[in-house]
Amino acid sequence: MINIFVFRKKKSSIILVLKFSTILLSAELEISSSNYSARILRDSWGVPHIYGKTDADVSFGLAYAHAQDDFETIQDVYIASLGRLSELKKNRLISFKSLLKIRKKKYQSVGDLSFFINDYYVRLMNFYQNVNENYSEQVPDDVKKICKAYAEGLNLYVENYPKKSVKGVFPIDEKDIVAGFSHRLPLFMGADGEIRRLINNNNNKDYSESLEKPFITPFSMDMVASNVFAVSPSRSEDRFTRLMINTHQPWEGPVAWYEVHLISEEGWDFYGGLFPGSPTPLIGHNPSLGWSHTVNEPDLIDIYKLTLNPENNNQYWFDGDWKDFIIRKIKIKIKIFGPLKWSIRRVVKESAHGPVIGLQHGTYAIRISGKNDLSSIEQWYRMTKANNFSEFKDAMAIQGVPMFNTGYADREGNIYYVYNAKIPKREPGYNWDSVVPGETSTNLWTSYIEFDSLPQIKNPRNGFVQNCNSTPYQATGDKSEMEPALPDWTGIEKHQTGRALRSLETYGSDSLISRDEFFKYKYDNSYSKNSLISKTRDKYIEYMKNDTNKILRPALHLLENWNLSADSSNKAAALAFLVLPNAFKPENLNYHPDSVTKKLIKSIKFLEQHYGSIEVSLGKVFVLKRGEKELPLSGGPGLLRAIYYKKSDKKYVAIAGDCYVQAVEWSPNGEQKSWSIHQYGSATKDTNSPHYSDQADLFYKEKMKVIR
Repeated sequence: MINIFVFRKKKSSIILVLKFSTILLSAELEISSSNYSARILRDSWGVPHIYGKTDADVSFGLAYAHAQDDFETIQDVYIASLGRLSELKKNRLISFKSLLKIRKKKYQSVGDLSFFINDYYVRLMNFYQNVNENYSEQVPDDVKKICKAYAEGLNLYVENYPKKSVKGVFPIDEKDIVAGFSHRLPLFMGADGEIRRLINNNNNKDYSESLEKPFITPFSMDMVASNVFAVSPSRSEDRFTRLMINTHQPWEGPVAWYEVHLISEEGWDFYGGLFPGSPTPLIGHNPSLGWSHTVNEPDLIDIYKLTLNPENNNQYWFDGDWKDFIIRKIKIKIKIFGPLKWSIRRVVKESAHGPVIGLQHGTYAIRISGKNDLSSIEQWYRMTKANNFSEFKDAMAIQGVPMFNTGYADREGNIYYVYNAKIPKREPGYNWDSVVPGETSTNLWTSYIEFDSLPQIKNPRNGFVQNCNSTPYQATGDKSEMEPALPDWTGIEKHQTGRALRSLETYGSDSLISRDEFFKYKYDNSYSKNSLISKTRDKYIEYMKNDTNKILRPALHLLENWNLSADSSNKAAALAFLVLPNAFKPENLNYHPDSVTKKLIKSIKFLEQHYGSIEVSLGKVFVLKRGEKELPLSGGPGLLRAIYYKKSDKKYVAIAGDCYVQAVEWSPNGEQKSWSIHQYGSATKDTNSPHYSDQADLFYKEKMKVIR
């Protein structure tokens, strides 16, 4: 049976065709406007496969499909990038006390104005002026087309469902799409932490704060972690080339993955993941190649301390003379209650270094790598369209994407890793890890390290590359293949995460990897004996070896004999997770044995009260919860099967970590097969959809669905 529903409104139309069968339910939706048309076909998992004559048509359909599944988050992203959260969002009760603190520049003590901080950030960075001035020159015509089409797809959705939108946001245009990336990229790069530390008068760069509650935006824009693994034919038992795309992101919000398949008659055939508001996928694969990103931490932001003219605070000392700030007047509207709004008017300044932040303890300028560069969408789009390694590397060399390790594989059997980063060329002799003096142009960088000079390797001798948010110089496990060649001020990591150690103990120690082993190693849920949590456990047990507290002895014995596994049935892992401190890198480990003992006492009481014993299966305590579903999970913080949790009543519920995963392979003759899994499902916000949680049943079992 086929039911056809046709909706026509103004110059747009929607044709919905529902096809029923005894095997699966699929929905086909045809949408069009005066400029674009697309066909959205959802498979049995609800994943949209979007067809169009042109790439722009497909991007138009992408916007509409994603809006069907998560319009709320997309809208929030654009309200934030417009700098209108304070004006348009109504889930904050603003206190006059906080407003007075803002007037006195006491930002660090403001607890209820993250909306205001975001809106001030947008105006301080002047994103829209930069987009308006440079859009025509910096953004190529084909990229303009997909941005314009994406905006029109969102506008069509709002036209058809006006009650779902916040009044005054839509319609948006192509420049709003580009400005959205300008808003987010500095946050990806750590601007939130840098500004927070500056306000708190902490001069040292410490990226461990990146997991804290966000300061600039009310929702986290932080990149969490990720793994990527690639194996060449020489390392595969069956001579296949394989790529594992294993991202670790928040499970909800503006940096949670959405799965999509894009197909155009212009050659766009890409299956991958993207964030809300993106007109192109950011990771995934096409028939010829695939890649993934992992988070890296190059030093891309510098803070300069300025010397003000004591007789004119609109001037600063620079190169032997007083120089005028560029001054702009801004206005931020704040919703107080109902229709009542209060406008705050401020003056923002800019020096030769960048936007200026005036605080009680000084005046500073912030300089962000690639801040005015509008080519990030172009780079990701070119990557999705690349047909071979040469085209892919040309796309990477655009350097519009300012960070992210990138692991790659293709149908020709090539594998590749690059420490992608737009790193400024800095003058030696300054402490770039701290605030630097802003009185001279000597330390004012204007150029970047060339792409070919970044750490990278193609087709290593051992046929294997990995990155798990660790040093690039051990991407293959062989230090001699990639030796450090860049200065310390680049910020390039030197540490190995526990996941990197474990990847070299699994993938890295197997000379011929079968398909089954390729998947098995990805889902490995054991810590390396050299991991921080293992060493911390051993150190703590040694510290407590003479303790005579009878209440603690059974728990200490359980921890001492824990086999470092986090399988859902493991009966020591739950206690270990609750008690033992862990961290991405050694310098961030906060280990104090007396504090661990306090946590141990508290955890014993918690487990005995709610589960009757300290020996409880991990999956009973640490769970995936989605709607009415509650499912046991294997894995945990810092594992290849990475899962991060938050306490909710008597359970610890997963909120981040392993999320959108793809596996791609090419046979010796170029035949492709691929799999994927999402932690929840394609309907990321629609609680009434069967696809709100249908993939969770595979996810917790560590299984994946075939997609090609």
